[in-house]
Amino acid sequence: MRTYAFAAFLLLTACGGTPPAPDWKMNAQSSLERATSAYMAGKEAIEKNEFARARDQIASTGKIDLVIRAELIRCAARTAALAFEDCAGFDALRADATPADIAYAEYLAGRPADAALLPEPQRAVLAAGSDVAAAAVVRTMTDPLSQLVAAGALFKANRATPELLAQAVETASNQGWRRPLLAWLNVQALRAEQAGDTETAARVRRRIALASGT
Repeated sequence: MRTYAFAAFLLLTACGGTPPAPDWKMNAQSSLERATSAYMAGKEAIEKNEFARARDQIASTGKIDLVIRAELIRCAARTAALAFEDCAGFDALRADATPADIAYAEYLAGRPADAALLPEPQRAVLAAGSDVAAAAVVRTMTDPLSQLVAAGALFKANRATPELLAQAVETASNQGWRRPLLAWLNVQALRAEQAGDTETAARVRRRIALASGT
């Protein structure tokens, strides 16, 4: 599984150094990637074990800032899959978080955040003049997970357009990520039902049944 751009930004580039990278860093990155992949596939036990390994590797350095960023990576995956749950791992370390870390956590939760403290892609999403423009920014992102994270943050902020939903469904589908795919499809189905579009709702429900194995 390839390195996700947002994970590399949050973790590997957070601590300097020249090649070869220390074992802890490579082990942590690999475990974080496996944890994210497992979460997207709905394999919670594997995700929990892999994240624990990653966190242990990072904790061996005593660098609390990197542990915080690992927790934010975990929270970001949940935002991508529309999981409305507290970012407990980050919250426990919030007292030692930087303003940029706090801004990113607020962004993931769909709350107002200082855009100037966010990485450039997320900054551009918040700077968009309208919900339609924000969806267009998300569509230009090349990293699929970053794209779903941005879409999830917009959804939590009540800024998800039909175009954004369609893009999120397509991205999750193309990656074969069952958990976010089902989450985004359910949102599509509910909106279609609320709009009285029974034909679209039925079609989306059939996709949900297929993806969930029912």
